[in-house]
Amino acid sequence: MPYAPGIAPTLLALVVAAAAPARPPTPPRAVVCAAGENAVVVDTGAHRLHLCWRGEVERTFVVALGIDGVDKRRQGDNRTPIGAYPLGAPRASLSFHTFVPVGYPTPAQARMGFTGSAIGIHGPPRGAGGLARLLELVGVDWTAGCIAVATDDDIDEIAGWLRRRGVKDVRLIR
Repeated sequence: MPYAPGIAPTLLALVVAAAAPARPPTPPRAVVCAAGENAVVVDTGAHRLHLCWRGEVERTFVVALGIDGVDKRRQGDNRTPIGAYPLGAPRASLSFHTFVPVGYPTPAQARMGFTGSAIGIHGPPRGAGGLARLLELVGVDWTAGCIAVATDDDIDEIAGWLRRRGVKDVRLIR
């Protein structure tokens, strides 16, 4: 499989990781959405993306994150950032069907030396067939730092919700 931006570069890492035991279930947090919050909230510890409207969860999706964990600091570290970021408009993607840009790093993070780009919320990689669903089922993080849902239908639902609701913020928490 040719390398596509946002995908960890080695298929071997995916195969080895797929053989690992499934991620244990994480108990739900008492509060995911802040009072009155309109945002996408990604609970990186639980591997869940929540669509929050007026402080209530409207929909939740299982997600894969960066292959090397969270707390992104530099380009190429294969980590997913933690923090609050603006969201760009959902757009078509040759690599992932639909891509929603995440505004990482913030200007304050850039001043502190954080580097990187092309972080987003997206669907499965093109040409992966059922691989994304398999990896989701066994709990494998496979992205180069993005937040990935398992199906095109999932990312289409998220993109449609963002457009309908006019939500422009994402909060990534531990």
